[in-house]
Amino acid sequence: MGDKFIILVGDGMGDYPLDSLGGLTPLEAARTPNLDRLVSIGTLGTVQTIPPGMQPGSDVANMSLLGYDPAVYHTGRGPLEAASIGVRLEPDEVAFRCNLVFFSRDDAGNVVMGDYSAGQISTPEAHEIVASLQSAVSGSPLKLYAGVSYRQLLVWKGGRADIRTIPPHDILGQPVAQYDPFSSETVLQAFTEKAARVLEDHPVNIRRKRAGKNPANAVWLWGQGKAPSLPGLDRFGLCGAMISAVDLLKGIGVYAGLDAVNVEGATGYIDTNYEGKVAAALSALKRGNFVFLHVEAPDEGSHAGSLEMKIQAIECFDKRIVGPIVEGARKFRRIHLLVATDHFTPISIRTHSTDPVPFLLVDDLQSGDSGSGKGGRYCEKEAYAAGFQLKSGEDLFRIFVGAKS
Repeated sequence: MGDKFIILVGDGMGDYPLDSLGGLTPLEAARTPNLDRLVSIGTLGTVQTIPPGMQPGSDVANMSLLGYDPAVYHTGRGPLEAASIGVRLEPDEVAFRCNLVFFSRDDAGNVVMGDYSAGQISTPEAHEIVASLQSAVSGSPLKLYAGVSYRQLLVWKGGRADIRTIPPHDILGQPVAQYDPFSSETVLQAFTEKAARVLEDHPVNIRRKRAGKNPANAVWLWGQGKAPSLPGLDRFGLCGAMISAVDLLKGIGVYAGLDAVNVEGATGYIDTNYEGKVAAALSALKRGNFVFLHVEAPDEGSHAGSLEMKIQAIECFDKRIVGPIVEGARKFRRIHLLVATDHFTPISIRTHSTDPVPFLLVDDLQSGDSGSGKGGRYCEKEAYAAGFQLKSGEDLFRIFVGAKS
């Protein structure tokens, strides 16, 4: 059957030591017996997934983990999400991530970014809102597409990609006026203003407010770019699947030549369908030789500032992804495994950072008894202490798949 390759990514698991945990990080505090057993037969290290000068987003970091140099291939987050929902961009089109967000007011009366996800709005609610927002793009060079939960897509024909935008999760609690980049862009300014009027008394928002939830009372545009050009992973002899609840990851998979698998019940949150993702991964390995399985939940816990949620998400990743994947993969002759977090998302700042991230390489799951040998934990401290430091995700990927220089 040949060698098989699995990459497991816990988004945003990396963090800093916290006083509330007695100086431990969430990874150190979480119960991760499956990861810790793998340490006994694997190699720990750290990798710099964010090139110098680039923003530490999941687009950059996961592209890096797939072996691409973001400084060469990254054009923006929007076009990757476009690919995931089947939107083919023309050369003169620019795709933006369009978040449904919640604006609130601070004590001084300023309009601030209250919630980058509009209270983790559900996908059916978001689709109902997007249907209503189509009136805001009517007769303009804009097209609006529904995505998953709060993550929507806006495409601007003949638009500019060189606008300085900022992710909404980077400005939580801050006045939004100082970050509005569209005052000189009439088309986009008109859209955001029309959208706000549509959302003000939208039935979905009325229901959410009655239920004590944050309404989606604004849209936020960011992560724009034109279509990238990525060489496929078939150049390494790899074919397989991308498994994630997040359109961004699926889009990277599409450009890499992977099947972007849709798993029913995959939400991007702690309630995601872990078992469905595992089943999809093992099924994909029967057909091909490569799987990239991504879990968003730890990152969402950090953005929400919830230590409890983050630790629970890490433990679910270990128990319901790592453990079953390792057990199910043993049916194959030779399995190469890479476990990593794409970037740090420290609870203390509630957004991403550029720190090198811990990884764990297992050259062959069948190589020995994972319950014996050296001990250790999969965590930041031990990964740094291992002294195996790589300068790029491209270097890590080539080592993982055994690529020749």
